[in-house]
Amino acid sequence: MSNIQAVPALVDNYIWLIHSVDSNEVLIVDPGDATPVINAITEQGLTPVAILITHYHYDHVDGIEDLVERYQLPVYGPANAFIPKLSTVLSATNQLSVHPNFPDFEVLEIPGHTASHIAYRLDNMLFCGDTLFAAGCGRLLGGTAEQLFNSLQQLITLPADTKIYCGHEYTQANLKFASLIEPNNTAIKQRIADTDKLRAAKQPSLPTTIAAELATNPFLRGDQAEVIQAAQHFTGTELPNPLAVFTALRAWKDRP
Repeated sequence: MSNIQAVPALVDNYIWLIHSVDSNEVLIVDPGDATPVINAITEQGLTPVAILITHYHYDHVDGIEDLVERYQLPVYGPANAFIPKLSTVLSATNQLSVHPNFPDFEVLEIPGHTASHIAYRLDNMLFCGDTLFAAGCGRLLGGTAEQLFNSLQQLITLPADTKIYCGHEYTQANLKFASLIEPNNTAIKQRIADTDKLRAAKQPSLPTTIAAELATNPFLRGDQAEVIQAAQHFTGTELPNPLAVFTALRAWKDRP
């Protein structure tokens, strides 16, 4: 199993380095800034071999050009004109071979946050950009609520122990919203305490797992009575299904 390194970047982004178990080679996931990646590579004597992109937002792609110029790397990602130096366009596949020293990836199409968005699955690890966050999900910035809902439904079919490596350190803010939706959820209360300890120690709150998200993430819990009641109170109307509950929660979370 590959080792994963979080490289903090910008305000609250994580760039993920996937280390080969057999060499000093690494894959770079969503480099929104080249400088911290170059620093990590230089300090640790690493050899980057490819860049994996989940979606086109600047805080996931702005480091690509400098990294490609410096290391001559191939760039994998979804079809989008805003991804610079994109050399291999990806869609859903069970077998993506990036480099001989890394196992094959599975590529999942998970639109909603943006219209074109993919995730990379390797062993029991998922690199999902801004679709699924710890205790939250991405905003609708080009995709639809139905697309995002369906993408999240796809992700929760993964094994419960799947480790989720998302693009941002949003966990504390997301848990605050989750506790507003489900004030009686003891798992949320415990997760808040655990996350506060990690952040106080300047440690990432990630990775999370599918199991943890099913227990604490309101956007995955639209079939739960307390979540439905909270969403209906927000909208002032009866909500007929989990998609309607999800759409209401997303609108609620988006309020200033």
